[in-house]
Order: sequence, then C-alpha cells, then structure tokens
Amino acid sequence: MSTDLVPAPRELRTGPAGPVRLGPGTRLAAGPGTEGVARRLRETLGAATGLPLADGDGPERIELAVDPGLPAEGYRLATGERHVRIGGGSPAGVFWGTQTLRQLLGPDAFRRAPVRPDRVWELPRVTVEDAPRFRWRGLMLDVARHFLPKDGVLRYLDLMAAHKLNVFHFHLTDDQGWRIEIERYPELTATGAWRPRTKWGHRASPLWDDKPHGGFYTQDDIREIVAYAAERHITVVPEIDVPGHSQAAIAAYPELGNTDVVDTSALGVWDTWGISPNVLAPTEHTLRFYEGVFEELLALFPGEFIHVGGDECPKDQWRRSAVAKARTEDLKLPNEDALQSWFIGHFASWLAARGRRLIGWDEILEGGLAPGAAVSSWRGYQGGVAAARAGHDVVMCPEQYVYLDHRQDGGADEPVPIGYVRTLEDVYRFEPVPAELTEEEAGRVLGTQANVWTEVMESPARVDYQTFPRLAAFAEVAWSPLPAPARRDFAAFERRMTGHYRRLDALGVSYRPPAGPRPWQRRPGVLGRPLDGPPPNR
Repeated sequence: MSTDLVPAPRELRTGPAGPVRLGPGTRLAAGPGTEGVARRLRETLGAATGLPLADGDGPERIELAVDPGLPAEGYRLATGERHVRIGGGSPAGVFWGTQTLRQLLGPDAFRRAPVRPDRVWELPRVTVEDAPRFRWRGLMLDVARHFLPKDGVLRYLDLMAAHKLNVFHFHLTDDQGWRIEIERYPELTATGAWRPRTKWGHRASPLWDDKPHGGFYTQDDIREIVAYAAERHITVVPEIDVPGHSQAAIAAYPELGNTDVVDTSALGVWDTWGISPNVLAPTEHTLRFYEGVFEELLALFPGEFIHVGGDECPKDQWRRSAVAKARTEDLKLPNEDALQSWFIGHFASWLAARGRRLIGWDEILEGGLAPGAAVSSWRGYQGGVAAARAGHDVVMCPEQYVYLDHRQDGGADEPVPIGYVRTLEDVYRFEPVPAELTEEEAGRVLGTQANVWTEVMESPARVDYQTFPRLAAFAEVAWSPLPAPARRDFAAFERRMTGHYRRLDALGVSYRPPAGPRPWQRRPGVLGRPLDGPPPNR
C-alpha cells in the first residue's frame, strides 16, 4: 500500500495501523447528487477489481456524499476500519476524491479487468483533505495536424480525469485539416478534412508520407465526446481558428479567401507545417459564414468559452487586397493589425450576445480586445500580464514551459526533436502566476493549460510519448498549492512518480521512460528542429 499521490493533496494524515479491505460484500452508498459519480466508480473500480459494489448501506461500504461545507471541487476522503467515506463540495469534488481512492488501491485499480480474481484489495487508513489551486486545469490537444479518432479522444479524457484535469481544449481546425462536421457547410469536411500527403518530421525535412491523411468527427461524435467529458467533470472548449490558420476552410470554400490577390480555387488542404499565408478575407460573407459555423458549435458545446484562435495571421494578403484595404478605410482603422482586432471583436460581441465568452491566443490583444474576452497566453508570460492588467481573464500556457511538443531531453535518440529542452523537472517548476501581478491582477488568472501540438506526432503512441510523464508534473502544478519554483521538492516528486509510472503502465500509456526512449520510440533520420540553450523568458 502506498500514499504516494499525484497530484499531491493539500493534506494527508495517516490513521491507525492496519489496512481497510474491500471485498465482495463492500457496498456503494451514493448520497443525493452523487449517482453519476457512483456509476463512473463502478465502471472503473468495479471493472478493475471485479467487485460488484452493490447499491446500499452496510458495515462494509464506500460512501459518497455532497458536503456543502467543502470547496466546490474539494473533497475529504477518510478510511475507517471497514468503510471509506468521500465527501465533496459538489459532485465534481466527490469525483476527484474517487480518483484518489483508485490511486490508494494501487496500480491495478487502473486496469480494465481483474488480473488476480482472488486478490484482496487493501488501502491504508488515511484522511485526505484536498482542493485544487486553479479552476482551469487544461490540456489542449491538436487533432487538426494529425487526426485522432474518437476512441483516442475519449481515452485522453480518461487520462485527464485520472490526473484531476478539468478543461479539454479541442483544437479542431487549422491549415492542415478541418475536423468537425458543420451541416450547413458540408465541404468543410468533404474537402477540408483530407490532405493528399503529409510532411514527415519538421517542415525542413525532405521526407514525406505519401498516404492521404484525414478524418473528422460527426456531430453525434461531438455530442458523445462532450457528454463523456461531462460525466468526468471536464468541460470541452472547442477551437475554430480565425482569421489565420484557415487554409483547410479556404480549400473547401475558396470564396472565404482573398480572391483578388490569390487564386484560392487552386488551393488544397495544406500538406506541410508552419504558418500558411492564406488567411480569411475580412468580408461580410466571411463573417456570415463563420457565424453559421459558430451557431452549430454553440448547439454542441454548452460551456462558457469558445476559442477562436486569432494567432499567427500573416497580413501580406490583406496589404495587397483592394477589398481588405477598402474595409480598413471604411472602418477608419489605422492598419491591418487593427483590422484583425476588428475581426476578432466582431465574434467577441456575437458570442457575448448569446451568453458565451470568446477566448483566443494572446495575439488577440493587439489592437485592443472586447470586454469579457479572455486570453490564452502562449508567447511567454507577457501576454498574460498585459491581459490581466487590462482587466481580462487569462489562461497561462507559455510555450517555454508547457508546450509538450518540445523535446524532453537533449540526447541524440530523442525522436523528432522540436524546440528547447523542457524536462520533467522544468515542467514541475513552472509557475502559472507571474510574480509582477498584483493580488487583484493575479485573481484574473483562471488557471493554466498544457498544449500538445501534433505536427510531428503521427500516431497515438507519439502523442503519449510527448505528453507523458510531463502531464503528471503539470497536473500537480495546476492542482496542488506548491511553494515557489526554486523551493519545490522535485526529488520527492520523482519518488512519487516511481509508483505513478506503474499506474501509467496499467493505463497503457506509451510514456517516455526516465532513462530515455525505448528503441521503438526513436525516429532515426527524421529531421526535427532542436534549439539550444534555455528558452527566452519573454
């Protein structure tokens, strides 16, 4: 039995000697509001242990209860001589408590079927009192560059839940693919979801995978994903990228592009990486088209936020376009940067009128941002600092720490090495709240998010390798009240990870081992783009 939990709880007290045993007679008593948590616990713990966990009370029981005296996502787990009680400030808090229960039972509690049918399940006598530091504990998964089938998305929601992460940022569109069915615009998926070939490695690589690549989620798939996430107390935030990173949409509907400066009818879905120069035209037709997209999106995603991208939008086509110039003059705007601000502002107002909030990458600050809009700060900390000081909510996701496509080690065997070295320890020492913010400004930091961009991740195993184990360190940063980065006990975290690797093994995660990649995880001869030295702290 072990009390090495990841993420670390606020408080863990050990009780009298002797274990608590779960057996065939252990019942599951679900109080009002916890019925859904009980169903999930039977599906996971019941499957792993083979125990029936029948409804009802009794001397041997797991008791679930909502306790309004606890923080909303907080929980209190206490083990007695023959029972376990998990109270939470809300059903979400109870659910996070059940994830701790699984960890206390050992790695085999994360399997899908019993491996030792006659096993006696034991857990230590403890009391755990816990609550998250941040309300936004996110993972962004890019399915536009390399499509991840629905089952893979559901699997990542389970992995998020096991690490107490609660926001799934679903990057659904980009130059290289459009991944969500929009019924009024069928060509977005008929054409935009497929590319004829794919660059293998960094965009400077001479290698190509000449197989067509693509895929998309039907609206029923999306409903299933959103419902599956909600059952695990995870909110799904969809991203539809505008006005840049839109070549797949333009390939499907050429009139969306800047037709007076480029033959958009000749464009296809982009097959390489980087920043495409082909961006949306700032026309009334484009606005109405994307309003149609967002109308269908709002019916599918009930959460507060809709992500609109807003990053890396080259302005060269706008500078050469008579249509764009006329729009800039009509609006009395000083330049093309202000035109992008107007474009984003239109959708901020449009979403606000429908009770939703726009969030975008930190470039949306350039030229001013509508009240109520929020910012994902990715180009370092300064975008988040500027946004918080301007009164906007912020999600901190600086590439220097939490872009998990960046390489994990400087060794020659690291597969397709991208960017700066960002080790497990680097992620563990990430601090989401910049020190220069006042207390009031720091209160605008909703939380933090790790981003997984998949240009060089051609398979689910590659996504696992880049994401884990660093996502476990990130989850602790997002959940636990850690000291300042220099005072964090990374050695103690590494010791706890020894047991956590066994949980990841049970979950079937193809993580990067501490000693380096296994032979089949390497990609010899596939060009990356490693950068030397520490990343700039912008």
